[in-house]
Amino acid sequence: MSAMTLEDLSKQLRKIDFCMLTTWGSTAMSTRPMSNNGDVDYDGDSWFFSYEDTKKISEIKSNPEVSLSFTAPPSLLGTPGIFIAVEGAAELIDDRREYQTHWREDLERWFPQKVATPGVLLIKVHARKLQYWNGEENGTINI
Repeated sequence: MSAMTLEDLSKQLRKIDFCMLTTWGSTAMSTRPMSNNGDVDYDGDSWFFSYEDTKKISEIKSNPEVSLSFTAPPSLLGTPGIFIAVEGAAELIDDRREYQTHWREDLERWFPQKVATPGVLLIKVHARKLQYWNGEENGTINI
């Protein structure tokens, strides 16, 4: 089988809602689950909503280098399953117009006033490198 392309990975990522976001603190790494908002027409950018006064935001302000880890078991995809690791840089976006572009109604669970929720902020992670493991196949895509 030939190596996967970014488009191939995008098709896989459309089926995975949550990932683990790792940021760099002053003395240790911090990892937490994040929803990708179903925003996965993947071109190398991942989008996440957060509250501005969180540890992850202060860590991103100090060091924008982050990693994302996605996984899907065989039962979810009907394939051998897949693991995807993303290395990239995070950018904090405070722009209500950009919020509207990436907003999904199921986010109201965490942000009850939608994009008008006080303290809401958008995190954009631009991937530089993706690694994947898909059954017996694995590879790296540099963006």
